[in-house]
Amino acid sequence: MSEPFPIRFDLVTFDTPSTEVLAAFWSEVMGLVESEREDGDRWIVLSDKQGIRRLGFQRGAHRPGGTHLDLVCSLDDFDAEHARLLGLRATETRPVRRESYGMIANFVDLDGNAFDLCAYH
Repeated sequence: MSEPFPIRFDLVTFDTPSTEVLAAFWSEVMGLVESEREDGDRWIVLSDKQGIRRLGFQRGAHRPGGTHLDLVCSLDDFDAEHARLLGLRATETRPVRRESYGMIANFVDLDGNAFDLCAYH
């Protein structure tokens, strides 16, 4: 008997003409390490410290989509992480906001992919 859901999540993949630059950016943001590389810089995978594949970067045309990543940190770390992301050349798309659930900052990465930094109460 097959599994109830034979398709499972593997990793988020960014299509980008600049795989190395974007992989380095997200490696610094998330503390991930390069775990796979094919054909020079055609395909790069970043994994966490347990070896679980998290993000992929495939050389190709960048196609902005309607999805984004939500990153989370503690309220105590929010200001420092916000500053660190700006230091890594993320672009803030809206001013930081205090919401009923905590804090949020909206960014895009070096290729224009949207992501948020959230801190919850």
